[in-house]
Amino acid sequence: MKPTGAEWRAKEAKYFMRAGRRMPLLAVRGEGAHIWDDEGKKYLDFFGGPATISIGHSHPVMVQALMEQAQQLIHVSNQFYSIPQLQLAELLVENSCFDRVYFMNSGAEANEGALKLARKWGKEKKDGAYEVIVTENAFHGRTLQMITAGGTERYKAPFTPLPEGFVHVPFNDAEAVKRATTPRTVAVFIEPIQGEGGINVPDDTYLPALRKWCDEQDLLLIVDEVQTGCGRTGRLFAYEHWGIEPDIMTLGKGIGNGVPLSAFLAKEHAAVFVPGDHGSTYGGEPLTTRVGYEVMRYIIENDVPAQVRAKAQIVERRLASLLDRCPRVRSVRGKGLMWAIEFTSEIGERVTNAALENGLIVNNVRPNAVRLAPPLTISDEELEQGLVILEHVIEHGGAPGK
Repeated sequence: MKPTGAEWRAKEAKYFMRAGRRMPLLAVRGEGAHIWDDEGKKYLDFFGGPATISIGHSHPVMVQALMEQAQQLIHVSNQFYSIPQLQLAELLVENSCFDRVYFMNSGAEANEGALKLARKWGKEKKDGAYEVIVTENAFHGRTLQMITAGGTERYKAPFTPLPEGFVHVPFNDAEAVKRATTPRTVAVFIEPIQGEGGINVPDDTYLPALRKWCDEQDLLLIVDEVQTGCGRTGRLFAYEHWGIEPDIMTLGKGIGNGVPLSAFLAKEHAAVFVPGDHGSTYGGEPLTTRVGYEVMRYIIENDVPAQVRAKAQIVERRLASLLDRCPRVRSVRGKGLMWAIEFTSEIGERVTNAALENGLIVNNVRPNAVRLAPPLTISDEELEQGLVILEHVIEHGGAPGK
């Protein structure tokens, strides 16, 4: 007899390290914008991993790539050439402002690689400068260095002493970056839109001001596009919204549509690695890069970012209407298909659980906010359906059964 959801949860409680909290859902199948649980209940997925499912669960392009590549070559050392790796490298470079790319497995690893690149650049080009200016409420991953670079104190407190070399300033404040800059500064490292911090969208002048300051001070501008990249914001890469070109960019999540794949890209002048400086056993292996190539090719050839911009108008219209009529909602913010609804009180978890009861998966990204990050390929009808459910739940204050 197949184990029940309760039995699986009991196994998890017995065997698994409890480093996080789970929703009461045992997911067993996904297709498009939907997930099914072990009892056959169907859910609309507005969480996406988070923001990882770019072209939909089990998309045929991805499934076909996995099957074909698994039959040919799954893994080979990076000491050898690999066709899928080179295909994806060419696709990313030719469709971005960058010249070089290196593949890793997770967003945190891509960010680590980007900062290693910056540190070496500082040694070679800027008299040993090593400090990186980062922002409050940022999230860059869960490695020791990335929680230090991040801006959430509760993620850091249990793990002190922390690595040195990071200076935190408020997000969306270019003047604070200028005040924090010293001869030791080598780079400014930001998310174009803060994801885990609550979908915080900067003013239109922020990134251009940072680019100008970095040019004047001979600093590297590094953008963490692990969550905002690959079409999520309505452009292939979010930096395009502001008409600037960073020196280094990191990607993850949506690039693999669910397989563990990430990358960091650099302009030629910042690509200072030489053989022996960096490596990864699994980074860029044929299986994951074949999937990444097919996913990114699908996004580019079908102009998915343009579709996202159209869908964003649906989200913005409905959320603006909700803001106008619901006193529980303090603000709505976002771009493309990454949005947050902020409440006047800490009802985020209640709203998330009530939405789940009603067949919609969202994420309480903050105690007083929920995040929406559906697949980029979600239909207009599915988008409207999920927003109707969410509006109903919020208007009832996240009460159970509503």
